[in-house]
Amino acid sequence: MINARNVVVFDNAGKPSIMVKVDKFRNHDYLPGGSDAVHPMFNIAGEEVDAIYISQFHNTIINGRAYSLPFMQPATNITLEEAAAACFAKGEGWHLLTVAEHAGLILESQFKNTPPHGNTNWGKDFNHPEEKGILYDQARTLTGSGPDTWTHDHTPYGVHDVAGNVLEWVAGLRLLNGEIQLIDNNDAANKIDTSKESPLWKPITIGGKTVKFSTAGDEVKLTTEEAGKGWDGCPWRNLEIEIEVPETMLALALCPPTGKEWPGWIFADTNGERLPFRGGDFNGTTNAGLPALNLNYPRSDSNDRFGFRAAYYRRKTGN
Repeated sequence: MINARNVVVFDNAGKPSIMVKVDKFRNHDYLPGGSDAVHPMFNIAGEEVDAIYISQFHNTIINGRAYSLPFMQPATNITLEEAAAACFAKGEGWHLLTVAEHAGLILESQFKNTPPHGNTNWGKDFNHPEEKGILYDQARTLTGSGPDTWTHDHTPYGVHDVAGNVLEWVAGLRLLNGEIQLIDNNDAANKIDTSKESPLWKPITIGGKTVKFSTAGDEVKLTTEEAGKGWDGCPWRNLEIEIEVPETMLALALCPPTGKEWPGWIFADTNGERLPFRGGDFNGTTNAGLPALNLNYPRSDSNDRFGFRAAYYRRKTGN
């Protein structure tokens, strides 16, 4: 579980990053009716780790390496591979935040009923305009410059800017022609092959059928039937669910639990390969939210709305 604990972690250049330590938890700790299985974020290449350290702030890049520091301009105009490279450059254990690790923040926030606000309207929160950060241009704010309600747990020790400012690339998830595919557990935290052609991508299946986000008629559906061709989006509350949602999807926060209303939207594009962003950006308004999921961009895309954050883990063996 997350115990409001900040840690300074130094990389292979001897430079610090401010991180939030996430201690190992089990699915049932946060998912009603969940199993006793350790959450996937703590299972990396067949080894259970005791903690994951998540950047408290959107990262900036200094000398090719990613850093989590307050009151900085977040790195933007960056592709998925460029963001991952800036994380891996920091040394063993460093990596781009994964979908499993981001899900841990969603589950904690959901459990504590602390949906984060953020820079979703040109420097202020769309629903709480009295809440502002420090602008460094006409749109984006310096990292961590907003109030505590802009963190995932509404405390000064939480992860900042998770529901606004810039969208966050996350690793280990993709859509391929609408089919939801994953890298096992949290293996995307290692420097492995996650290219388009990688054999490590695996679909979620139910009864021998693959699970998809389908788009058609101004809606998004979670289904095992054929995915419509095109892109669309809707608020999470309007997602049409045609399957019994497997625990894997709930643990990875790819679908709201029954009876739980999530802020933000789900976007999907069923044409080819699409990689994920989570959170929101400076003009996201009601589209933004900690669980918001954008699956409508190729891995090669970049613009001033796209950012990232690194995470870190320590191996039990080999250190």
